Parts: sequence; C-alpha cells; structure tokens
Amino acid sequence: MGWAELVAAFAAFFVSHSVPLRPPVRARLVGVLGRRGFTLAYSALSLAALVWLIVAAGRAPFVQVWPRLGWQPWVPLLAMAGACALLALAIGRPNPFSFGGPSTGFDPARPGVVRVVRHPLLVAMALWAGAHLVPNGDLAHVLLFGSFAGFALLGIRIVDRRRRRIMGPEVWDGLAAEVRAHPPRPASWGGAAVRLGAAAALYLVLIALHPAVIGVSPLP
Repeated sequence: MGWAELVAAFAAFFVSHSVPLRPPVRARLVGVLGRRGFTLAYSALSLAALVWLIVAAGRAPFVQVWPRLGWQPWVPLLAMAGACALLALAIGRPNPFSFGGPSTGFDPARPGVVRVVRHPLLVAMALWAGAHLVPNGDLAHVLLFGSFAGFALLGIRIVDRRRRRIMGPEVWDGLAAEVRAHPPRPASWGGAAVRLGAAAALYLVLIALHPAVIGVSPLP
C-alpha cells in the first residue's frame, strides 16, 4: 500500500481525537452513552487508532533518515521508566491545570507531581515519543514519533492558555504561585507508593509485551 495506509491512519487518529471532543458532538454522545460510557468509548477508539497508526508506520516503505546505533535503544528504555511514573502518579488525580481532567479536591499544599510538571500526561507522551524517535531513524517512524512529540509539547502551551483564560489570569497565576511555594508532597505517601508500584509493573509489562505486539525487543 506504500504510504497510503500511514496517511489514512494519521487521518483516522486525528479525526478520532478531534471530532468527538467538539462541544456539540460530545454533548450528544454523552447524552446517549453517559459520561462514563463516553470516556470508555473514546478511550477505546483512541487506543485503536493509535495501534493502527503504529502498525501502519511499520508497514510503510523504509527510508533511512539516520542510522541505528548500539546506544540508541537505551534512550527509550530509560525514558519509559519516567513516562510510566508520570502516568501512574497523574491518572485520576485532581489537576486544575489540565483540560478535561478532575480538579475537585486538589490541594495546592500537597500538589504531588503537579509541582514538578503541570501536565504530566502530556510530558509522558513527549517522553515516549521523543525517546522512541532516537532509535527509529526511518522516515515513517520519524513522522510518527516526531508528530506525537510536537503534539504533546504544543499541547502544553495550548492547554495552559486555555485554562488560564477559563479560570481567569489572576486565579490561574495565584494558584500556580501557591503550588510553586510547596514541595511536591503527595496527598498520601501510601497512595504514592502504590502508584509507583503500579508504574514499575506497567514498565515490566510493556517490556515483556513489546516483542509480541510491536515485533521488536526493546532491550539493547
């Protein structure tokens, strides 16, 4: 299929991530599916589109941009430990700076990972994409991982501007300053330990499944 499948997969990914979130479409879908049903359906659709995009990049014609060197696999292997930790510490936690996530119950005196990065999920995506870009120097994967890294980094700026506008500059700036005034203490040390344990488990599962799902071992 040449490049056609990769182009179609890119189009499907961005359409599946943009159209359901448009206010009129989202309101209608939430009315039919319920809030939880919409979240589950949107997550499943997003995951399916991502899997297709990754598979399509692997099937695209090979055009080398830079050579693969022996040290390069260490970059994603190490970076993914940090990405898994960010995911585990952020998912389901209140974060008034994120767009669409829960904010009720956020304690600026115990900001957790939000004290380090306001948008841990986007930073985790940037880590994943940027780190995988290093050992995948063919054109299809440069387009794949480069797009995701750029999307995540640009998304941080866009979400900051949008949340600052919605919350109001004085409220946003005041809350950001209050968060910076405290160390990154979690809401619960026990909960943080459980989340870090889950991050370690996720990291090991990803390493174990990588050869079967992606077809390449992540180990150097």
